[in-house]
Amino acid sequence: MTDILLLRHASAMSESPDGRDASRPLRPKGMRDAQQVGQWLTAHACRPGRVLCSPARRAVMTAEIVLKSLRDTREPVLEPDIYDAVPGTLIDVLDRHAPEAPLLLIGHNPGLEQLVGLMAQGDSAAARGMPPAGLVWLQAEFPLQPGSARVQAFWSPPGHCD
Repeated sequence: MTDILLLRHASAMSESPDGRDASRPLRPKGMRDAQQVGQWLTAHACRPGRVLCSPARRAVMTAEIVLKSLRDTREPVLEPDIYDAVPGTLIDVLDRHAPEAPLLLIGHNPGLEQLVGLMAQGDSAAARGMPPAGLVWLQAEFPLQPGSARVQAFWSPPGHCD
């Protein structure tokens, strides 16, 4: 079994200066929450072999803060397919990078929460929500198959509803 970490980007501004969704930066709370993700990963001795990231600014900022918190100097691997992805696309991305596992994938809802439902229960409709900076730690074997993953942990930052 291999560790797969799925992280929804941290809390972002509702708008960007240029009006594009992909350009929205993190809010100050999002920056703090991303740092807490890195602290949680450190405390649980969970270090990714590769960090896969949506090219959206809020996801990249989340990745950079998490990596800095882990004292990891690598750059995240930007995967355009993660932005606006459905679960099947996310599985393809993870399978392509399987040799570098454990993997940390930083992306967006609803694709991430649907992926968790699909991998853990075999049904993407089983999604139960994933707040900003919410982290799910799965264990699965590659190639990934629906219903084959075990949820090891779920973490979300305190006060994620604000």
